[in-house]
Amino acid sequence: MLTISQLAAYAGVTVRAVRHYHATGLLPEPERDHSGYRRYDAEAVVALIRIRTLADAGVPLARVQELLEADEAEFAAAVEDIDRRLRAEIAERQRHRERIRKLAAGDSLALPPEAVAYVDRLRELGLPEQMIELERDAWILVAAQMPDQMPTLMAIKTTEIDQPAVVQLYRTLAEALAWPPDDPRFEDLADHLAGLYEAGEQTRQNAGDLEISDDLAELLDAVFLGAAPYAHRLLGLLRERGWTGWTKVRRIPGGG
Repeated sequence: MLTISQLAAYAGVTVRAVRHYHATGLLPEPERDHSGYRRYDAEAVVALIRIRTLADAGVPLARVQELLEADEAEFAAAVEDIDRRLRAEIAERQRHRERIRKLAAGDSLALPPEAVAYVDRLRELGLPEQMIELERDAWILVAAQMPDQMPTLMAIKTTEIDQPAVVQLYRTLAEALAWPPDDPRFEDLADHLAGLYEAGEQTRQNAGDLEISDDLAELLDAVFLGAAPYAHRLLGLLRERGWTGWTKVRRIPGGG
């Protein structure tokens, strides 16, 4: 006859596990001897090994008793059901791993690959991280609201960023982060932007399905206003030139 410690050692489990199996009813608790100790026989060792084997295979303890009592056909069906469950759990854990991998990847956490590539392109241009973060946060908002249109939007932006004039504009906007609020260069920047708005007015009118909602535009404008120190000054200068908005640029009726 074996003590509980010896039983646990034979079966390769802990004493705590044996007590847990007693508490759940998986392993019958034997009578105590005259000294008050539990004593186990070979049948208990075999039963405990079978319980441990099923548990190690991933069988939930709630189903172990069912399998211990099942005939061959019932056992095979139960094992197949458990296997399906385990495969589903593995797939879910793989999805979790992918999400964790994206967390470690930084920008790709909330951006599709084409947007990540665009943000990386901005870094290649040597733009300051403050401006890159502003762009990234704006595109995260767009991606959340317009996921299906992101490939088209990013294709347009990628084409634009390859144009020297656009690259120079980005560089100027980046440099402006360090300008004092009353810097006269903002006047020239506003003139330049107003000229671009004038030239691209028809293109914006033809944007059609790519038009974003007013609510999203307002949110994106708030990102710009909160992140760029010169935002209020520049938007004020653009209003003087007949244009309003940053995300959805519109001509002010009677302005210009």
